[in-house]
Amino acid sequence: MPHTTAIPTGLLAELRHFHRHNPSLLDEALPGLRLRPLTGGRNNRVFAWDSPDGEVCLKLYRTDKRDRAACEYQALTHVAACGVTAAPRPLWHDPDPELPAVAMSMVPGQPVPELAEPTSSLPAVVAVLGSLRELPLGPFVDIPRVDSATTYMKRIIEVWPGQLDEYADEPVTADMRSLLDAWHEHDDAAVLAEPAPRIFSRGDSNLLNWLWHEPDVRVVDWEFVGYSDTAYDAAELVEHPSAHAIDDERWISLLPDLGINDDTTRRRFLAAQRTVALRWLSVLWKRRNKRADEFEYQVKRVRELMNHDYL
Repeated sequence: MPHTTAIPTGLLAELRHFHRHNPSLLDEALPGLRLRPLTGGRNNRVFAWDSPDGEVCLKLYRTDKRDRAACEYQALTHVAACGVTAAPRPLWHDPDPELPAVAMSMVPGQPVPELAEPTSSLPAVVAVLGSLRELPLGPFVDIPRVDSATTYMKRIIEVWPGQLDEYADEPVTADMRSLLDAWHEHDDAAVLAEPAPRIFSRGDSNLLNWLWHEPDVRVVDWEFVGYSDTAYDAAELVEHPSAHAIDDERWISLLPDLGINDDTTRRRFLAAQRTVALRWLSVLWKRRNKRADEFEYQVKRVRELMNHDYL
């Protein structure tokens, strides 16, 4: 079915009016505008829009210094030009200082973590990631991915210790400091500071954004694209909370296909893996009371990685 490429200026004007005067309306279905909300938009709002030319995905973005809307549209345009078919097709981008918007084709499928057998989709996921690693960086040659190694290390080294100091009397704080000390002893920051070849990266390892529609997998949410390196991206995927349902043995079997195939990438992967896991621990530590089970899981995970090599 053909999709519209004309920007619906009237529709967007109404949505921006709601955004300014009654933003809660954008959290609901808007049948009068033929819009129904979709999940998974993070801080953005995502709708299925029954356009005159068929259903499309309409995304309204939070504004910040990254310009998420422009990044996603540019990323989708770039990968489409490179022949990637596992991404939505970009339709149009409408910049706006308050509520920028992008429309893209709808992508069918069920999120990988919600499958009865998530591992069945992993070879397809890994194959797509392999094809993305081979793409030219294009417009992202000087733009790092979101949640880069540098960002994570800054949180671990500069932010988290000060936060722990505020809770010095809590019994759990000593445990967190011991794990932080173990990370420093591995000297992972120095390993990750070493130069590594840049690759094209989606900048988001959340498996909920990978939609399985047998026999294919497609991936949505491209607003965090930038350059990265092979070992770091592999570690960020394996240690993302959405990957917890997949056991280590399966991930280890897939590492060669993720580009971890020599001593150099193995060393960097292990450093990145410990760093990413510790970063997630620092995030969950802030929510240790509300998300106690996840926090306890992450404490155990980090302790295991600090004490034993993954490979």
